[in-house]
Amino acid sequence: MNSILDLLSNIAWWGWVLIVLAAVAIRDILQRKHTISHNYPIVGHLRYLFENIGPEIRQYFIASNREELPFNRIERGWVYASAKGENNYEGFGTDRDIYSNQHIFINNAMIPFKVEDNHVNAKDKYFLPCAKVIGLHNKRKRPYRPASVINVSAMSFGSLSARAIDSLNKGCKIADAYHNTGEGGLSKYHSNGSDVVFHFGTGYFGVRTEDGNFSMEKMKQLVEDNPFIRAIELKLSQGAKPGKGGVLPGEKINKEIAETRGVEVGKTVLSPPNHKAFNTIPEMVDFIEAIANETGLPVGIKAAIGKLDQWEELTDIMKKTGKGPDFITVDGGEGGTGAAPPSFADHVSLPWVYAFGDLYKLFQKKGLEKQVVFIGSGKLGFPAKAAMAFSMGVDVINVAREAMMSIGCIQAKVCHTNRCPSGVATQSKWLQRGIDVPLKSERTGQYFKTFRKEFLEITHAAGYEHPCQFKMDDIEINADSHNLSEELNSAYQYEKTPVAFNGMQNLKECLYLGGSKTNQNQ
Repeated sequence: MNSILDLLSNIAWWGWVLIVLAAVAIRDILQRKHTISHNYPIVGHLRYLFENIGPEIRQYFIASNREELPFNRIERGWVYASAKGENNYEGFGTDRDIYSNQHIFINNAMIPFKVEDNHVNAKDKYFLPCAKVIGLHNKRKRPYRPASVINVSAMSFGSLSARAIDSLNKGCKIADAYHNTGEGGLSKYHSNGSDVVFHFGTGYFGVRTEDGNFSMEKMKQLVEDNPFIRAIELKLSQGAKPGKGGVLPGEKINKEIAETRGVEVGKTVLSPPNHKAFNTIPEMVDFIEAIANETGLPVGIKAAIGKLDQWEELTDIMKKTGKGPDFITVDGGEGGTGAAPPSFADHVSLPWVYAFGDLYKLFQKKGLEKQVVFIGSGKLGFPAKAAMAFSMGVDVINVAREAMMSIGCIQAKVCHTNRCPSGVATQSKWLQRGIDVPLKSERTGQYFKTFRKEFLEITHAAGYEHPCQFKMDDIEINADSHNLSEELNSAYQYEKTPVAFNGMQNLKECLYLGGSKTNQNQ
């Protein structure tokens, strides 16, 4: 009797399955939006399933260790291991194709730089501050020397989750690095003890009036209330989508984000392509000077690079008046954490290495390269790439995606969907819960420390004490064979101007850790 009931039960269960499948098949045949589902009812859904999981399949099972973009498995593995303080070495030689185009070679010295027992790096193997002081040339009231040559790039609260920002900021404190707020405003998660660079764009979030204009009074009050803000960065454009504005949908604006950005809860906010505070290069310079005078802080600009005519105008004004930005952050056209249409991400603005070379040459031609601190941003969070950047004239590098990886980003490439599986780039409370802030902040700090340690080791191998001493001919890039490879000064047609540097001990004496990180007597 029981077996008969079981049989009837199974028949009933399969009957419901068949009814559901029949309903799906009828729906597929009747709908006209998807050709595959219409022509192949039920089975056609497998195509969409495989399409959705295709990136994960390729990432974990098909792509080789060196194949993926924007960061391959070896690069991600190095960041993960460095952040965890694990063994990040390779055995049995490199598996990279060292004859591939654009491969970086660092010319080591016959006898490396010797770190004596009394040297500052013998006592602190992570000590690597910027060799320049931001705002010193323009005599700002509060000039600033970054205590780390690697720092967190502009990523907004709202774009990243609260726990991600919290982890990054606490990690910066551990590593004595600065944290760039991104254009989403200064949140409570940026206030855990690290130095902060306040970044704002065309939306003026955090320093805006009710009608969306810039408010100098709010800027002054923000700096006065938060003395850990050490510099201000004006965004002209970003590598992901230069010349294009953005929209923050109202459904993403909760109470906390609204308070941080100075906007209304649930109301869509537009970040236009252009600034309202200025329309011309002379007006921009006046705007920069007004902010610097009112706040006392160094003020810089961030931009992706394309045409140089307006940059030429800027350098002419700077040379004539002695006014202008204290630092310039050059963002690569490779794009970054900002979501963008492929037409922008793939084609608009120059990749970092070309962009920086063009801009540095222009500033050098006008004799302005010594008074500006150059910041590089664009996949530079690896020691060899950093060595190349410093040899070209960079003074500091900012990292975004590499910092995200240090707190658990798996390069799922769904930052724009609010479904980030690691909880880093989402506002989902459930997904954020996977981020253990104390643990992830330790990993961010350790990533920065490991980076500086290995970068110093490469610097010493090249015969130098500080990476600011790198010259263009210290680096070669591959062009199919060693005989065809070019040193950077030949490839990019300029020589980097030497940076004033009097030894690491001098930097240690000038850098007031825990206080004002400046040296006005350089």
